[in-house]
Amino acid sequence: MDKMIDRTSGDGPVRRYSNTAVAIHWITVALVLFQIWLGLSFADLAQGPDRTQLFTWHKTIGATILILTLARLTYRLTNAPPLFSPDLPKWERIAAVWNHRLFYILLIAMPIGGYLAVSGQAKGPTTPLLGEISIPVLPGVSEGMGELAGDVHKAAAFLLIALIVVHVAAALKHQFIDRAPVSGRMPPFRTPHDEPVVIGQGDGVRAVEG
Repeated sequence: MDKMIDRTSGDGPVRRYSNTAVAIHWITVALVLFQIWLGLSFADLAQGPDRTQLFTWHKTIGATILILTLARLTYRLTNAPPLFSPDLPKWERIAAVWNHRLFYILLIAMPIGGYLAVSGQAKGPTTPLLGEISIPVLPGVSEGMGELAGDVHKAAAFLLIALIVVHVAAALKHQFIDRAPVSGRMPPFRTPHDEPVVIGQGDGVRAVEG
């Protein structure tokens, strides 16, 4: 039994994510969109200072996304996400849950894959990030292994973009087509008919302040 799929919140107010989860979500969204732009921008640039600078930004944002995703996953595991409201069909609950799980897998695996790729191409024992920070490359990564990791990293980026498109399309569908109460789970989206909303992440429920 998968509790997130098989159980719903039942009658009563719509349960939304906590303020902490909402903040982490939208910071991650901003970083991921910026990261996609960076990746697409430097990929076609010729070798030179501009490409090196963009690549340094790409590595730094990737490391930040990894740390933030691990923090978000830890928070989610210790503070169960809110159950779906019963208006959401089971097939959509399945799609939503697995969309989120694939996001977590990609947002952890892609920075690690990128790290492997960088380690296979590195000319020294470290690789630079922004702020004059350098991190050690992974030892024992051959150039061939690094190239393979880079190819997988690029393919995963397009899968990530596809997941984002599906996720955004589902959110817009719930908000503007279905006008379903489930749309109020993630602020700033609101329930379409001003149905009451409570914070339903973790143990119990709490009123939404303000």
